[in-house]
Amino acid sequence: MLHDRILIRTASGPGERTSRGGILIPATAEVAKRLVWGEVQGAGQHVRSVKVGDRVLYSPEDQYEVEIGGETYLVLRERDLQAVANESSSGGTGLYL
Repeated sequence: MLHDRILIRTASGPGERTSRGGILIPATAEVAKRLVWGEVQGAGQHVRSVKVGDRVLYSPEDQYEVEIGGETYLVLRERDLQAVANESSSGGTGLYL
């Protein structure tokens, strides 16, 4: 990756979802804008906030898709990320944003 670009593998596909109440929501249903979680697979030399393996939150509207080895990845700029989740191993409560 070059400059401030990040390669992301999405955490879940755009298929059917189930609500907390157990209702099946089809993939074609109109939903409000949602942010999506993904995992960083590569980062350019000018990326400062994330590293390979981090989970990141981003808007699915700010993405470019690329196919590598039969798998689909996304390419984003670092500034398009909304949050970075990482595990704290130093006696915390778990997931931090």
